[in-house]
Amino acid sequence: MLVRISAILLMLAVQPVFGTSMSPQTETIRTHVEQVRASGNLTIAGQTISSALVLPSLYENRDYAPVWDNPQAVRQLIETLEHADNDGLISNDYHLPAILKLQASNLVGDPAIAAGLDILMTDALIRRGYHLLIGKVDAEELDANWNMTATIGDLDTVLSLAAAIESARIPQLIEQLRPDHAYYAYLQQGLTRYRSIREQGGWLSVPSGPALKSGMADTRIPVIRERLNVTGELSTADTKSNIYDETLTGAVKQFQQHHGLTADGVIGPATLAAMNVPVQARIDQIKVNLERARWVLHDLPEDVVIVDIAGFEVSYRHSGKIVWSTLAQVGTPYRETPVFRDQISYLEVNPTWTVPPTILQKDILPKLAKDSSYLQQNNMQVLTHDGKDVDPATIDWSQYPQKRFPYLLRQKPGPNNALGRIKFMFPNKHLVYLHDTPSRNLFERDHRAFSSGCIRVMHPFELAELLLDDPQWTKSRIEEVVESKQTTRINLAKPVTVILMYWTVNITDDGELMFKMDVYDRDAAVLSGLNKPFSFRNAPILKD
Repeated sequence: MLVRISAILLMLAVQPVFGTSMSPQTETIRTHVEQVRASGNLTIAGQTISSALVLPSLYENRDYAPVWDNPQAVRQLIETLEHADNDGLISNDYHLPAILKLQASNLVGDPAIAAGLDILMTDALIRRGYHLLIGKVDAEELDANWNMTATIGDLDTVLSLAAAIESARIPQLIEQLRPDHAYYAYLQQGLTRYRSIREQGGWLSVPSGPALKSGMADTRIPVIRERLNVTGELSTADTKSNIYDETLTGAVKQFQQHHGLTADGVIGPATLAAMNVPVQARIDQIKVNLERARWVLHDLPEDVVIVDIAGFEVSYRHSGKIVWSTLAQVGTPYRETPVFRDQISYLEVNPTWTVPPTILQKDILPKLAKDSSYLQQNNMQVLTHDGKDVDPATIDWSQYPQKRFPYLLRQKPGPNNALGRIKFMFPNKHLVYLHDTPSRNLFERDHRAFSSGCIRVMHPFELAELLLDDPQWTKSRIEEVVESKQTTRINLAKPVTVILMYWTVNITDDGELMFKMDVYDRDAAVLSGLNKPFSFRNAPILKD
């Protein structure tokens, strides 16, 4: 895949052009390139040339000959820059106004102008490719836990495999650079649709008031009908009736499904709030998730467990297709589940739970200071760091949590263990895992941010059977191990990738967008980054 990406990222270089003398345009290109090499700084028509590595190497590889001699390729470039907003990106990031202005200046016959325009267009396509392959916003800068940083390949591979621009394959290049995933395509379609809704005036705000349900009459109902007609849940042209009839009930249920709410047909505070989110906010939400898709959807493993944090869901992608999903509980807003990638290597049935330091300090020790019987009530034991039992009666609990606690607290296996009866292990610095839970009633809630950072899985034994993928490890066999009440480690024949990701837009089974709550308030930072001027990230974009 590295070779494919490297080859398509910059379909810019043709075979080197050798000659005994340079044309004025070529000489000007060489001067510009040498300036970039020497200082990393070049401005053309008021635009900063950003590519200080790939662009110079590309022109050097061509003996500084112009790249953009094919008028069809130039037209294709202009078109892809004009349509950058289809990806939720900004045309001005790619020098478009300056390129158009130079083209219209009638000065392109001037070798110096032509040389500058050539370099400007090359830098534009490099920028466009960089954004599609890696994203505009530096995910690692937003989140220190980020460990999915991608590169565009090594420079030698890029240059040796780059194809000629004169073959005019810019549209094919752009299509190949985008994430090849249905989710990305659905987001693009949704972005176009919601922009069209915005251009037609968006939707009216529904006034506040008591909850509404089927059979009621209310002056707000015509506004609700118009609101649902705009986004397609209510197709009927009759938006004047103030009666909450069966047709409207069905439309409201569909709207609730499209917003991650319980589809009960009752317009309560949560449904009303979702209806009143402005159309521009929904457009921004789609743009943010297109960016997240560019961060992670290139080259997903064929087999991968995906935790959708904001969607409170866990799914399993096997042989490239989602074959299983279930509800999940994730970290509270003050103990957020982190975003990262790892490998599930084994399962643990009837696990013990060693209380993590943060939970110990902030939750458990204050409870023990008030009531030392908490240990017995929760089937916990005190251990030294080398695993020896400590008699809780010998500890003065009133000293804690003010003083450093010198021991470990461990909860024994059992149905009330915080990890439930099984956990999925991918050892990591965050001490975050997927696991069962005794708090099963919380799966009934729409918004399930209840944990201390780990991911509680509604149907963990189904996932265990899928990951083990072994006729000997059926669901019934796993349940037998559970009933033994013995802590048992089961290694996976092959580790399976797990990705913990934060999406605030999903796709429903009927192909519609589903907007979710930004439970950790992360969208604003991504949107801010998308609206900033272009810059390459601080981390290297080329593989060493």
